[in-house]
Amino acid sequence: MKTKKPLLILVAVALLGASAYGVYQLGLSRGMNNASTGPAAAPASDKKVLYWHDPMVPGQKFDQPGKSPFMDMQLVPVYADEASDEGGVSISPRVQQNLGVRTAEVTTGTLSPAIEAVGAVAYNERDVVLVQARANGFVEKLHVRAPLDPVRKGQPLAELYVPDWVAAQEEFLTVKRMGAAAPEALLDGARQRMRLAGMSEEQMRQIDASGTVRARMTITAPVGGVIAELGAREGMTVMTGATLFRINGLGTIWINAEVSESVAAQVRPGALVEARAPALPGIVFKGRVSAILPEVDAATRTLKARVELANPRGQLVPGMFATVNFTPAKGGKEILLVPSEAVIQTGQRSVVMVAQGEGKFVPVNVEVGIESNGQTEIRKGLEAGQKVVVSGQFLIDSEASLRGTATRMSEASPSENAKAKGAAYRSTGKVEAIGKDDITLSHEPIPALQWGAMTMGFKLPAGGLPRNVVVGDTVAFEFIMPGEGEYQITTITPTADAVKGARP
Repeated sequence: MKTKKPLLILVAVALLGASAYGVYQLGLSRGMNNASTGPAAAPASDKKVLYWHDPMVPGQKFDQPGKSPFMDMQLVPVYADEASDEGGVSISPRVQQNLGVRTAEVTTGTLSPAIEAVGAVAYNERDVVLVQARANGFVEKLHVRAPLDPVRKGQPLAELYVPDWVAAQEEFLTVKRMGAAAPEALLDGARQRMRLAGMSEEQMRQIDASGTVRARMTITAPVGGVIAELGAREGMTVMTGATLFRINGLGTIWINAEVSESVAAQVRPGALVEARAPALPGIVFKGRVSAILPEVDAATRTLKARVELANPRGQLVPGMFATVNFTPAKGGKEILLVPSEAVIQTGQRSVVMVAQGEGKFVPVNVEVGIESNGQTEIRKGLEAGQKVVVSGQFLIDSEASLRGTATRMSEASPSENAKAKGAAYRSTGKVEAIGKDDITLSHEPIPALQWGAMTMGFKLPAGGLPRNVVVGDTVAFEFIMPGEGEYQITTITPTADAVKGARP
C-alpha cells in the first residue's frame, strides 16, 4: 500500500500538467485565430452597403440590418459594387488577357457597300428586228438556213418570187416609157401601187434604174446579229405579214442580275457596273444598270437588275452566267462605324459590348445599318469615341446575360406583379402564432410562387379568424397578394387531421 500511494501521486501530477498544457495550447490557438480573422474581415467592412433587403421581396429596401418583416429570415445587404452597372460585368486585367479581349474605337466615316450579284446573259430586246413578207409569194432560195447563224448588215437572206410585183412594175415602166406625154401624177400613182404591193424604196430605185421587170427579189439583213428565229424554208408559200426572220443584235446585251431584296434599294438605274464571265477569264465588261424590274421572286426573295453591257466582239452570248459588281455612288454622309466582328446578332436584336474602363463592360443594344469591308454602320445606341469589344465579347455577353437574368428574376415586371396581385394561392401549414391582425404559419412549398417551405406572417381574413383555429393546428389556407410584401389570407380551415385531434 505504501508503494502504490507515491505512484498515484505521480499520475495525478502528470494529468494536471497535461491539462494545463492543453489549456495553454487552446488559448494560444484561439488568440492566433482571432489575430488572423481580424485583418481578413477588414476587406468585408471596406465594402459600402447601399441597403438591406429581403430576397423574397426585393423591391422593399431597409436602412438597417435585422429580421425581415415578411419572412422568418435575416435581411441581406446589397453592396455598391453589386448594385452598380446593372446587367454589366467586371473582369480583371489578367482574365482579360487570358480571354484575349480586344477593343476598338467607334469612329465616323463613309461606307460604300460592295454589292455583288450573279445573273444570266440575255438578248437586248431593244435590239431586235423582224423581217416579214410584204406580199404574197414563194421562197425560191435561202441564204441562211439555221437559227443562231450570224449575219452581217446587208447580207442576203432569201430570194422571193412575188407575182403581184410583176403587174405593178410593168405599169410603172409603161408610164415611164411614155416620157413627157405621161403626166407626173400618173407616174407618182404607179410608184404608189408598187409601194402598196410591198416593194421597198431601194427595190423601186433598182427597177427605175434597170428599166426591166424583176419578179424575184433578194431580201437582205437590215442589221447585224444572229438569226434568233427562222420562219422561212425553200419552196414554201408566204403570205403578207408572215415572219421570215427575227434578228437579234449582239452589239449590246443584257444581264439580268439577281439582287437580294435587302440591298436592292442601294442599286439605282444608271449605276456603273463591272461584269465577269467564267467562260471569259480575265475580261471585264463595263456597263450600266438600265432598270430595276418591279417584281420580286417569291422563292429567292430577289429582284432583277437589268444591266446593259457593250459587246463589240460578240463574246458574251445569251445563256452565259456572269458575276456583276455594282459600283456605289461616291461620297455620302458621315456615319458611325464599328468593326463587324464587334456586333453580336441574337436574331431579335443586335448587341455590342462597351468597355467603360477599369475592367467594366456593359452590353448595349444597337440598331445596325449597312455592312461592307468588315465595317458596320451603327444608327442608334453608340457615340463616337466609345470603346467596343471585338474579341472575346461572346464570353463577356454570356456573363452579363447571366447577371441580368438574376436581376430580372429578383425584380418582377409590372405585368407580373399585377398578375400576382390578382391570383390566389393555396397551401397547408401549421399555426405557430396568432396576433391581433396577423397569423404566423409554417407552410409547405408553394410551386406557383417558387417558394420553399418556410415560416412567415399573413394578414388575417377580412371577416376575422375562425374560432376553431388555434395555435398548433394544421390548416389549409388560401391567400392573395394585394400589394408588394403583403399576404392576405382569404380562407383558412383546419385540416381533417386537426379536426380528428380536436380538443373536447
